[in-house]
Amino acid sequence: MSKKDPLSARFMTATGKLRMFFGPAQRGTTSGPIVYRDDEAQRLRQEELQQWTVVRNPDGSTYLRRNGE
Repeated sequence: MSKKDPLSARFMTATGKLRMFFGPAQRGTTSGPIVYRDDEAQRLRQEELQQWTVVRNPDGSTYLRRNGE
């Protein structure tokens, strides 16, 4: 029986070969500005959230209660 390399080793070998063609992975930064989309879907979600109130119990647990109840 022939000894095969583990799957992780074979994967790393394959990605190492692909790196020759595609180059190293791009590394981004987290220090850039956060961009929020203000589209129709976001406005609908905000309207839907307005009908709920978060209630916090003394033990720290929380639940939602519909406004007006």
